[in-house]
Amino acid sequence: MSKTIQYTVDTDGVAMLALDIPGRSMNVLTPELVEDLRSCVEQLAADDAVKGAVLTSAKPAFMAGADLKDLVTAYERGLTVEESYRDIQALKKVFRQLETCGKPVAVAINGVALGGGLELCLACHYRVLADHPKAKVGLPEVTIGLLPGGGGTQRLPRLIGIREALPVMLEGRQLSPEKALKMGVVHELAPVEKIVERAKRWVLEEGDPEAPWDKKGFRVPGGAGAMHPKSIETFMVGTSLLAGNAFHNYPAPKAIMSAVYEGTITPFDTGLRIESKYFAQLVSGVVARNMIRTLFINKGDNDKLVRRPEGVEKSAVRKLGILGAGMMGAGVAYVSARAGIEVVLLDTAIEGAEKGKAYSQALLEKAISRGRSTQEKADVLLGLITPTTDYSLLEGCDLIIEAVFESREIKAGVTAQAEAVIPPTAIFASNTSTLPITGLAEASERPESFIGIHFFSPVDKMPLVEIIIGEKTSDEAIARSLDYVQQLRKTPIVVNDSRGFYTSRCFSTFTNEGMTMVAEGINPALIENAAKMASMPVGPLAVIDEVTIELGHKITLQAMKDLGDDFQPVSGFDIMTKMVELDRKGKRFGKGFYDYPEDAKKHLWRGLAELYPLAADQPSVDEVKTRLLMIQALETARCFEEGVLTHPADADIGSIFGWGFPPWTGGTLSYIDTMGVEAFVAECDRLAETYGSRFEVSDWLRARVKSGETFHPTTQ
Repeated sequence: MSKTIQYTVDTDGVAMLALDIPGRSMNVLTPELVEDLRSCVEQLAADDAVKGAVLTSAKPAFMAGADLKDLVTAYERGLTVEESYRDIQALKKVFRQLETCGKPVAVAINGVALGGGLELCLACHYRVLADHPKAKVGLPEVTIGLLPGGGGTQRLPRLIGIREALPVMLEGRQLSPEKALKMGVVHELAPVEKIVERAKRWVLEEGDPEAPWDKKGFRVPGGAGAMHPKSIETFMVGTSLLAGNAFHNYPAPKAIMSAVYEGTITPFDTGLRIESKYFAQLVSGVVARNMIRTLFINKGDNDKLVRRPEGVEKSAVRKLGILGAGMMGAGVAYVSARAGIEVVLLDTAIEGAEKGKAYSQALLEKAISRGRSTQEKADVLLGLITPTTDYSLLEGCDLIIEAVFESREIKAGVTAQAEAVIPPTAIFASNTSTLPITGLAEASERPESFIGIHFFSPVDKMPLVEIIIGEKTSDEAIARSLDYVQQLRKTPIVVNDSRGFYTSRCFSTFTNEGMTMVAEGINPALIENAAKMASMPVGPLAVIDEVTIELGHKITLQAMKDLGDDFQPVSGFDIMTKMVELDRKGKRFGKGFYDYPEDAKKHLWRGLAELYPLAADQPSVDEVKTRLLMIQALETARCFEEGVLTHPADADIGSIFGWGFPPWTGGTLSYIDTMGVEAFVAECDRLAETYGSRFEVSDWLRARVKSGETFHPTTQ
């Protein structure tokens, strides 16, 4: 009796196999499902009364793929390559049994079919996909450090050709129904209520029980192998792109290329074994563990508000007030209106408020021009945003987000004006990136309702929101703020109060280290390229130009004023001051560490060499990469020690989605765990002796070496 597949045979002799794992909202490839599928395939193959089969799902979507909560433990369980190979070959054997059972098998894909879900579909002889906007198919395994291990690297290239298949796998693309049909990934589209009917019709009228690659004389569309010019061109270009984009930090793309190249010049079953070999190496490795844990499991938990305080009723923001219509305020207005929230966008001048609303209009016009929206939808969204200078319009707001200039005095002024109008139940949030929330809350009449909600720029693209808890912030304020972030479909992390909180504080060590290296005489081009070779999105000099050197300088001066004798200047403060004095304040001002000519590409400012002559001896690329990554991870450990961070998942998610720490590491604390705390501390000691006290570690971190305690719990 199958527990995960509903098996029936209708009066026409067609077996219906409906996937339905109990207790799960989405089907995944569990061992129970695979075993039940094997049993069902044997049953339909042996039953002479069965003419063929239709595979579908009894859930709203088809299948998400492998059970990643099981795969994420493979590394720590010590799963060997040999054991991983055996396990994935067992899955392939069942898929192959389905494909070669001697009966035509069609699949009715009623929604999402990703990863192993699509691979199961590819093992069927005919694919009908629901013609619905939410229906997506794809092989996104590369985004979590893996390759398609259920035959995807072999079936997809043989189906649509190597040139077309590689980008789907290397970029982890999710294809719309129209795109999937056009590329030949599926045979037919139909309304969701008709897909089973269409699949069954094919089985009865045209059913072909043999896959193309099992037919005599089959050739890969577009060619394969070392002697085919188009194939060689594809692999040469692909290899070059991998080296340029991933810098060999990510093993999965290279494994995909190798599996496709080697597998498509061999018989199909040999290709499946080749794929299994590469998959086993990846799933047993630490990069896949890191990426699955942070990018899928922990992010998914945070999206579900795993750290929301209990006992607070679920809420929704209906009316939002935004104080300050600059870049951040305008971005928050757009994403909030996009979520259906009424927005009052307030600024000191109506021209500024109107300009803030125009930001949304510009984004919508771009979306319309690209076919991603309609004028009707744009009009509805814009109708939700009211630009104003009148504080009285904030009456009835559920939430206020202050996004004015980073000045304690200005923020205190707008807080008082807003609180004079808004209802006593409203939450007041500051979007400050550095000023402590507890200090800002002193200007509030209700500090228990005062919280930090820190967005990242550009708000419409950046998925992370940092929730900052002040000393008096209530659980209700935390819960309602998290509910709002969930309304926006963004990912929250929750941190305690600190100057710079978590993300700004740790991100600033990256830019500071870059500036410090310039002052040491290290070639700026080496610094920038080494950062990108470590898989940071941009170099430290380019990114501080983006946020502006002036802002970093003003933040430092504010800290100097607030801390008095306790202020410790950062190692890059002098060069930051020099750049501001030279009026090279960043990209917005037209010049910073880079020059920004109107008619040419930006380039590093050549005058840097005069200010800071290049040292005769330059460090290796690896040494620069080490300094840049280590300083960020070390500052994260300090945040954990001080209680700014309370959970390692928030650290990792914040570092990757907040400022772009390399995903292959799993995040800053996963980076330390992967390296080993003992090795990390030893490397910090070397760096401190060579470059200065900013790399010194605390007694607390040394104690973790002695206890053998990791940041993330281990699974044995």
